[in-house]
Amino acid sequence: MQAATATKKNISVIPAKQAYDRTIRPQMKTLRVAAYCRVSTLQEQQETSYEAQVAYYTEKIKSNPNWKLAGIFADDGKSATSTAKRSDFQAMIDACMAGKIDMVITKSISRFARNTVDSLINIRKLKEKNIAVFFEKKDFDTAESPVLRDFSAP
Repeated sequence: MQAATATKKNISVIPAKQAYDRTIRPQMKTLRVAAYCRVSTLQEQQETSYEAQVAYYTEKIKSNPNWKLAGIFADDGKSATSTAKRSDFQAMIDACMAGKIDMVITKSISRFARNTVDSLINIRKLKEKNIAVFFEKKDFDTAESPVLRDFSAP
């Protein structure tokens, strides 16, 4: 009989990617919430809308005991056709990627980005970090969307 020789194998442990835990109730965790506001022109009527959006989201976030204001990001007089030229939008995405924001709220999908590719790229980026985007006008939360789960991989 031959004696079996045991060879020692090197094993590398790869940590699991943290998944979004939907079992954590929002009232148990204070979310760092940021708002994104935008108007596309510098006309006086739009300026009033811009100021109203900033005031509205500041009050909305501060009045929710489960939310902590992580910032109001607002691009004044910027078109939504490209996110590249919107400095506050880029600053918001950077803050999200740096782990400073848990959720973004905005009035509508068109306020976030009119360019579908820009929208999907940025929403996917945020979903990878478990950051929800809530679009008030459509009552649409990307964290709970089964549709976006299907589109989460490029």
